[in-house]
Amino acid sequence: MTLRPTPADKFSFGLWTVGWQARDPFGDATRAALDPVEAVHRLAELGAYGITFHDDDLIPFGADAATRDQHVARFRTALDETGLVVPMVTTNLFTHPVFKDGGFTSNDRDVRRYALRKVLRNVDLAAELGARTFVMWGGREGAEYDVAKDIRAALDRYREAVDLLTQYVVDAGYDLRFAIEPKPNEPRGDILLPTVGHALAFINELAHPELVGLNPEVGHEQMAGLNYAHGIAQALWHGKLFHLDLNGQRGIKYDQDLVFGHGDLLNAFALVDLLENGGPGGGPAYDGPRHFDYKPSRTEDFAGVWASAEANMRTYLLLKERAAAFRADPEVAEALAVSKVAELATPTLAAGESCADLLADRSAFEDFDVDAVAARGFGFVRLNQLAVEHLFGAR
Repeated sequence: MTLRPTPADKFSFGLWTVGWQARDPFGDATRAALDPVEAVHRLAELGAYGITFHDDDLIPFGADAATRDQHVARFRTALDETGLVVPMVTTNLFTHPVFKDGGFTSNDRDVRRYALRKVLRNVDLAAELGARTFVMWGGREGAEYDVAKDIRAALDRYREAVDLLTQYVVDAGYDLRFAIEPKPNEPRGDILLPTVGHALAFINELAHPELVGLNPEVGHEQMAGLNYAHGIAQALWHGKLFHLDLNGQRGIKYDQDLVFGHGDLLNAFALVDLLENGGPGGGPAYDGPRHFDYKPSRTEDFAGVWASAEANMRTYLLLKERAAAFRADPEVAEALAVSKVAELATPTLAAGESCADLLADRSAFEDFDVDAVAARGFGFVRLNQLAVEHLFGAR
């Protein structure tokens, strides 16, 4: 296979990724601002398929209507010139100081109303540009002090906001779904809906749960000590993987936003194998954008920015190639059989078997040789070693 990306690979980037000026809590920016139009053209040259943005990435905060229209028009012209699409849009409710206690869940009712108006305006823009997904990352929806936030009331307000937005989409006839992006902490001490599981439970309480799914991010799951590939598998199981964010993370620490694969490489391999080969019949399990939400290192100039963007796509394609080789290897097939991996898909009860039938089956309990079965190994280490060797290109 070629490692040259094409739009068919569905690789997309946030405008805030390549456009990050590399300012952090301890240091000023190391790069100048990037024109969104240049970002569109450079990503298209690299073989990307899409570009995404927060409203404030494209339009200066507080811009009047005429200025807003000018920025959108320039951006749309660049899209038309390159063929790049906008698969996802999101809204910034975290940078301006007005959102210091959140947007949808601020203790200040006036802030909540302003946040809803800001998002509604951006929902219209998302629909105008043909986006199919609207991501919601509640980076300031949380607290540092337990006594300062009524969490049950905050969840009521969160639900109220999402219910209003989904009904707005229904009434407007927009072909748009919402995706919640979980994160446990940073910038708030504790963020609401911190994991995939929390977000799934919240979705069940909404007026239009069919319109709300998930946008899990590698670093957000792994900085909480969770397994990203497992979280993606559960989101797929629920039919709620509406979008995903790919990057790299090395352990439980701050959100590093490294290049995809530049962290837990073995988990990245398992993830790509799941996405590309984990569907029915061994086909793709996910057909949406492979979206990169990373930050080019502060050490890099603009040449390094574009090299890092290319690195994300090349790493994904390398892992896709390695996963295909892993699945095609007869020795892997034999190891999978020994490990009984496919047997887990067989229902524990036979077709039509009842609880009474199970209780009557002596082979399931009375005559089951516990010691003999317990003595058998599953061969998981050998299977994992085969994955490692394929990942390293040694097989």
